[in-house]
Amino acid sequence: MNSVQLVGRFVRDPEVRYANSGTSIAKFTLAVDRIYKTEGEQNADFISCTAFGKAAEFIEKYFRKGQRIGLTGRIQTGSYTNKDDVKVYTTDVIVDRVEFVESKKQGYNEENSSSYNDGFMNIPDGIDDELPFN
Repeated sequence: MNSVQLVGRFVRDPEVRYANSGTSIAKFTLAVDRIYKTEGEQNADFISCTAFGKAAEFIEKYFRKGQRIGLTGRIQTGSYTNKDDVKVYTTDVIVDRVEFVESKKQGYNEENSSSYNDGFMNIPDGIDDELPFN
């Protein structure tokens, strides 16, 4: 079974492009904290992700650098030959479902990094039809 669940923060704003067919494609990198941290080593893994269609449009509309997201998907590997004729191997998470894991009040904000937690997520009004998950 090829199944991945991640909760992480956007390293930068997602890059969204549109294929000739009109399908939206969102590419982004998540910083996912490691449970066990060793002094002198990085504390997070930086994972490349790709979402298509409704999930990509949802990500484009509601997520920015620093915000947390929960997602499920699958790992996909590939390879290509770069301009120096060297074979490069890739590993990406292909996103199936996304979800909010914090409210806007909890979200990272460079102007105000304080957090607030009342136990409920602040889901924007009127997005039920846009949700890319069941």
